[in-house]
Amino acid sequence: MRAVSKSAMRRCATGVAALAILAGCEGPLDYDLRGNVGGFTTADAVQSTTTNRPAPDARGVITYPTYQVVVARQGDKVSDVAARVGLPEGELASFNGLKPTDVLRDGEVIALPRTVSAASSVDIASIAGTAIDEAPADGSVRTSTLAPAQPAAAPAPTPAPPGPEPIRHKVKRGETAYTISRLYGVSVDSLADWNGLGPDFTVREGQFLLIPIKNQPAPQQIAAPATNVTQPGEGSPTPTPPSATQPLPDEVIAPATPAPDVTAEAPTTQSNAALGLPVTGTIIRTYDKGKNEGIDIAGAAGTAVKAAEAGTVAAITADADQVPIIVVKHNSDLLTVYANVNDITVKKGDRVKRGQKIASLRGGDNSYVHFEVRKGFESVDPEPYLN
Repeated sequence: MRAVSKSAMRRCATGVAALAILAGCEGPLDYDLRGNVGGFTTADAVQSTTTNRPAPDARGVITYPTYQVVVARQGDKVSDVAARVGLPEGELASFNGLKPTDVLRDGEVIALPRTVSAASSVDIASIAGTAIDEAPADGSVRTSTLAPAQPAAAPAPTPAPPGPEPIRHKVKRGETAYTISRLYGVSVDSLADWNGLGPDFTVREGQFLLIPIKNQPAPQQIAAPATNVTQPGEGSPTPTPPSATQPLPDEVIAPATPAPDVTAEAPTTQSNAALGLPVTGTIIRTYDKGKNEGIDIAGAAGTAVKAAEAGTVAAITADADQVPIIVVKHNSDLLTVYANVNDITVKKGDRVKRGQKIASLRGGDNSYVHFEVRKGFESVDPEPYLN
């Protein structure tokens, strides 16, 4: 009976000691129980020093080589962020598993479904409509200057920050900030700082998280092993080269083969198409009604932007970053729009011919023209006109 009593006392003492260890433990508990029982956590084993998140631009946008995110401000709703970056609020909300009316935390990171740029905020439909309204019925052209678009607080995206691009992780059902931080070997605090998580580290299904970039330690210099230095004439004897004992064989020169014909074929003419390509280049973004009202054609910086068909320059204006936009009016209420251009060579009221240079492509990442075709006020897919 006494032995049983002592065993019970030992179990009681062990339980009290375990509670004391748990009470004295700092930091989050290892809820997955992958570490040692008794309050020890595996978090320290996977924590490593990480860099700070790059600073966003004036809109809160951080641009990486293959995607963009936006950092919410105090009191922002999803609809506020969408308006600031120029995206439909429903598209931004559904991409992040949210509603347009959801209130965001200060510093919370929201993933963008596609790249945003200053050109996307320009109301080209309004510009084209104004050009139609101002065109006289007798076919003559008024040459009054069209007021430029009002500047908006939406600067062009900043260049991608230097260094590696962070992984963008989409939260799956059942995942927590702790399991995600352990998965990528970063601390949960760094994960929270980079993504603006709350003090309870709560994440939601469908949320995109940026995985912090770890600090890369400087490479260690490994000293080269010491070698014995010998004086000239010491060591192994120098072998006699074969050329000193026998003559070299006669060199056989193979007959030259004719060079392959690499002459490129002449480009096909587009004279039979309703409209000509404004730029010799590659279509990098196609027409998507309601999302992209034209096509984007990339080319080398400084490439000539040409009129797609003969017509009259009906308007010259600029976007929020003062990047010019040209509207040319053709027959049958057809308009063509050339946005994101530079070095304009025409003025409002000028008659232009098909293929005549009217501007040039900008440089760097902006070396493309946004080209639209409009029937009256409605945009149409330009590609059928170019075939």
